[in-house]
Amino acid sequence: MFDSIAGKYDFLNHFFSLGIDKLWRRKLVKRLAKLNPIDVLDVATGTGDQAIAIVKAGIPRVTGIDISEQMLAEGRKKVAAKNLTEKITLTYGNCEELQLADGSFDAVSVTFGVRNFEHLEKGLAEMYRVLRPGGQVFILEFSIPKNAIIRGLYRFYFFKVMPFVGRLVSKDKKAYTYLPESVDPFPKRESFLKTLSSLGFVNTYRISLSFGIAELYVGQR
Repeated sequence: MFDSIAGKYDFLNHFFSLGIDKLWRRKLVKRLAKLNPIDVLDVATGTGDQAIAIVKAGIPRVTGIDISEQMLAEGRKKVAAKNLTEKITLTYGNCEELQLADGSFDAVSVTFGVRNFEHLEKGLAEMYRVLRPGGQVFILEFSIPKNAIIRGLYRFYFFKVMPFVGRLVSKDKKAYTYLPESVDPFPKRESFLKTLSSLGFVNTYRISLSFGIAELYVGQR
């Protein structure tokens, strides 16, 4: 599915969020950069937007993994165009079976990707494994606003407008129906924090963004 929409993914991403997704990404990067990490893993990196933003914040090395070869291909073009190939490595990888050594990274980031994990806890456990002691995970994910009025507007836009426009532009009938529908069953807020804690993460907390449309979750190994 992601292979089929790779060419239009960046445009639609920024179009549907009215560019607000860039602000959310900056929130994540700002907190991650405070760790002064050397090695960062970006899981479900897609076309590399988050990896690029992390390197631009002064982090020397970022490894991005994804299961979509076409998304990675789009990302590599962007990385090369920005002359960041020495700092960013984009490679195929399954989040549930990371071919990476224990304690390899100072930080792990995931942006709008964990809700697509086939087995959520297995993927999170792998992220915990590759973190160095004291390292942190930063997870940015969609949520459902608590305010009834905002929630109503959000659901209309997310479940009606977005799939319709997405189908027209991407020519994929399933992708922009699946993407919003995957938000509903995903564990949110305190429930997700409990999942992180159950896997060994400590000092967990969350930050609501844009009236609760998105959440930034942080945990430490």
